[in-house]
Amino acid sequence: MRCPYRILFSFLLFLRITGVVSAQTPPKREFRAVWIATVDNIDWPSVRGLSSDNQRAEFINLLDQHQRAGINAVVVQIRAAADAFYAKGSEPWSFWLTGQQGRAPEPFYDPLEFMIREAHDRGMEFHAWFNLDRATFSKLSSVTPDHISNLRPEWMLHYGGRKLFNLGLPEVRNYVTGVVTNIIRNYDVDGIHFDDYFYPYGIAGQVVRDEVTFKTYGNGMNRDNWRRENVNQLIRQLHDSIQTIKPYVKFGVSPFGVWKNRSQDPDGSETTGGLTSYFDLYADTRKWIREGWIDYIAPQVYFSTDFQKVPYRLLVDWWVKNGFNRHLYIGQGAFRINRSTPRDRAWNDPNEMSTQLTYNRQFSQIHGSIFFSSKSLTANLNGVRDTLLTNFYRYPALIPPMPWKDPEPPLSPKDLKATPTPEGVELFWQEPAPAPDGDKAQYYVVYRFDRKDKISMDDPTHIVAICVGEHTTRFIDRTAEPDKRYVYAVSSFDRLHNESVPIQVHVRVPEQ
Repeated sequence: MRCPYRILFSFLLFLRITGVVSAQTPPKREFRAVWIATVDNIDWPSVRGLSSDNQRAEFINLLDQHQRAGINAVVVQIRAAADAFYAKGSEPWSFWLTGQQGRAPEPFYDPLEFMIREAHDRGMEFHAWFNLDRATFSKLSSVTPDHISNLRPEWMLHYGGRKLFNLGLPEVRNYVTGVVTNIIRNYDVDGIHFDDYFYPYGIAGQVVRDEVTFKTYGNGMNRDNWRRENVNQLIRQLHDSIQTIKPYVKFGVSPFGVWKNRSQDPDGSETTGGLTSYFDLYADTRKWIREGWIDYIAPQVYFSTDFQKVPYRLLVDWWVKNGFNRHLYIGQGAFRINRSTPRDRAWNDPNEMSTQLTYNRQFSQIHGSIFFSSKSLTANLNGVRDTLLTNFYRYPALIPPMPWKDPEPPLSPKDLKATPTPEGVELFWQEPAPAPDGDKAQYYVVYRFDRKDKISMDDPTHIVAICVGEHTTRFIDRTAEPDKRYVYAVSSFDRLHNESVPIQVHVRVPEQ
């Protein structure tokens, strides 16, 4: 089958030839993701109640725009308030999808199946994002009679005009785990993703009323440690469940950026923020990554380089030292571009995001970024999307592997052949047999080198194609120049992005 994957490689080669890009080798491995928020129709669908065709068209347009900008993964909110953007589950259809909670799309389709398929067709990972604590969005929310807040009112905490899940109840933790494992069993997701909501952000004059639950399950702990242990148990339970059902599915969390300040704990960051995930949200995020309960962490470093209380660089430095050999992706606050405040003025600087991304690239411990949110990039705030396309993401990047989940590469493709044709150099190869661990090739990468080039698979500027699909074993290089001698290399990649030993072929392109 011909390689269908399309990325702007011809444009990238043009930039390289004309010298627009620098000689510095960009990273071959980098997680480049964007959050697509559905709550309150932040990113998708643009308005509630769109027809199914319009919903699909909007999502395809989002993916196409992000693909052109170099994004290789999407983190899509599929459960915002104990509701669903998918058909195979017990919770009601989302209000933000159809305009009425419980109403199915018309004509019917399964949005999650559709979104996963479209992402995978473009070589993007799909991470299913769940809001964990929220059962209702506001006191004005209209919910169905069979909504969990009506079926299990004793599971709810009332806070800030919302109904929140009481995570101190074992049956609540089991329910949340069941919602997640249902998705893993029924959908081909690459990752499970939680945001920063565990216990609620504080509201002046309000109290989380979980005294009865604490008296029942406190087990001698003080209330704060008990709440933290409730969240710990849920994270550990989810890790174990994912590992049992589909061990290749990744588990990640995007917490509030500050774990603890140094003034509160010698292990904390050199920041003076008034809010921390540990003390205020009862989320011991450093423990989760240290214990290996999550595969990646994406702290929300939504602060500028000039913000005095929580400077971007100091907080990033702390996370670099506390990644514990798991993947660290920086949550980039693209939504704050052009929204400076008196205390954080740098966001009006058109170079602020470039400054942050340049700083990230200094550290091998940082494996990529996730941008909040989709519309910040599609709106090209202060040229941020242009910056990605022509600078930071101008060459493709492959998602970094996770050796603790899968250390074994796939077998190499077989029988690589290259034939000059009027259309370009046509490459053929055969798919390999499964690796000893049973993994098949999920996609192939085609590299091209001039005869005088140093053959280096670590240099992504030589990637001319990413061919998605195990049966996609044909590619035509339409940018090959007449009267040139090339070396082509093709390697296989498995689902967790381990790379095989490449195979090579030499070819001379005849004069026209």
